[in-house]
Amino acid sequence: MAEPNSTFKPVKPKLKPKPRTPKQTPESKYWSSFKTHQIPDLISSITSLTFSPSPPHPFAATHSTSLKIFNPQTLSTSSTISSFSDVVSSASFRCDGLLIAASDLSGLIQVFDVKTRTPLRKLRSHTRPVRFLKYPLHDKLHLVSGGDDAVVKYWDVASETPLLELLGHKDYVRCGDFSPVSHEMCVTGSYDHTVKLWDVRVTGSKTVMEVNHGKPVESVVFLPSGGLVATAGGNSVRIWDFIGGGKMVYSMESHTKTVTSVCVGRVGKENVEEGREHRVLSVGLDGYMKVFDYGRMKVTHSMRFPAPLMSIGFSPDCGVRVIGNSNGVMYVGKRKMKEENVESGLRSFWSLGVEQERRVMRPSYFRYFHRGQGEKPKEGDYLVMGPKKVKLAEHDKLLKKFRHKEALVSVLGNKNPENVVAVMEELVARRKLLKCVENLGNEELGSLLMFLQKYSTVPRFSGLLMGLTKKVLEMRVEDIRASEALKGQIRNLKRSVEEEIRIQHSLQELQGIISPLLRIAGRG
Repeated sequence: MAEPNSTFKPVKPKLKPKPRTPKQTPESKYWSSFKTHQIPDLISSITSLTFSPSPPHPFAATHSTSLKIFNPQTLSTSSTISSFSDVVSSASFRCDGLLIAASDLSGLIQVFDVKTRTPLRKLRSHTRPVRFLKYPLHDKLHLVSGGDDAVVKYWDVASETPLLELLGHKDYVRCGDFSPVSHEMCVTGSYDHTVKLWDVRVTGSKTVMEVNHGKPVESVVFLPSGGLVATAGGNSVRIWDFIGGGKMVYSMESHTKTVTSVCVGRVGKENVEEGREHRVLSVGLDGYMKVFDYGRMKVTHSMRFPAPLMSIGFSPDCGVRVIGNSNGVMYVGKRKMKEENVESGLRSFWSLGVEQERRVMRPSYFRYFHRGQGEKPKEGDYLVMGPKKVKLAEHDKLLKKFRHKEALVSVLGNKNPENVVAVMEELVARRKLLKCVENLGNEELGSLLMFLQKYSTVPRFSGLLMGLTKKVLEMRVEDIRASEALKGQIRNLKRSVEEEIRIQHSLQELQGIISPLLRIAGRG
């Protein structure tokens, strides 16, 4: 015969509050796994962030009159280039990662050797500040630039001469990007609200396609397919289908202030290329970073930072995310690579030449009789679970012995409202609650009235406690009139109920004011 303890289950509250915030999705967990490190004191606003295409993917940040290159593993500065006469506006690594080009507000573009920091080429042609430059993905000889002179230039870096001057923008050119599938096609964005697609093979330097973003364009990036383009301007990020004739696919407007920069990131398992999905990452002056899934057309993650954000970059190996703000602080998020850590551990293990053989377990060893107890079950194993010993609280032990009044008094002394309500629900199921209330002494009744005064107006408990309060007043009215202490408890209970009624009336008045406004907004 089974023990009574095996059939009795502890009482649990049935009225559990629903969580206000939804559970974290797997994608939110992925983006939250980037542990943020701050790199402060970069003097001024971080105008541009770019990663090297070649491992280990160092990243460069432009600020003030300096260009700094950082090691992605240690986050320390590996080199600083300061040979600029004005504020550095943009930088771009060559596809092999050996050279980096940078522009400044004087209109000069310089190409440096990453290792020696030696300036190899100086490109002079822009008459106004240069705002962006970009190397193609698979071309080492050319780059494109644009600036406040409203001219986009296609350069032959070796000869330091512009091969093409792409005219068409009517205001400052602020951003641009090369196609990931063709090094002859690029896209540029301008303060004239337009985004233009260029093909350097087209004679006459004419634009191939043009779309209107509707606001001054701050950032533009090609998506990995080569047919979609993401543009940022105003408080919106828009996705355009250039293969489909420049049709706008979606407009994401979750930012409250100007979006300053966008880039492409990836989410998925490490070292599984086909399992990865691409996302558009955007930052704005509202201090938010948003992750946009353009496949499902929705924002999947959001992060808040304490200052306006100016630039963002994401490493090709998905291990580092960098965000720069207007105060000269960089927020570098590093993600732990579990598989890489295991592999590095194995390499260090074998490099030491340590090969330990497992000792053969024999019945003469004490560990022989405890073997396998720490083993975790495998996927195909059949688990036989042993009965777990249930630890009962004091009120549960009393309920098990059918000592109902003592159980109620005991749980009222613990001051845990969930447990008190759970015991009351159990007593209601056993039809013993009113009898317990009837048998309470004056001191015990005072404890019950104090609990009702404190929690009867709480929404998740009020359904049960309001009815119980009414019954207590009806059943124990004579005892309450005879005791000054109990009268004080009733006065406190009355004040608590009156305050709750006042709050409900105020909320109804607010609802009456807001509802017409919401209906009017819905019509607009």
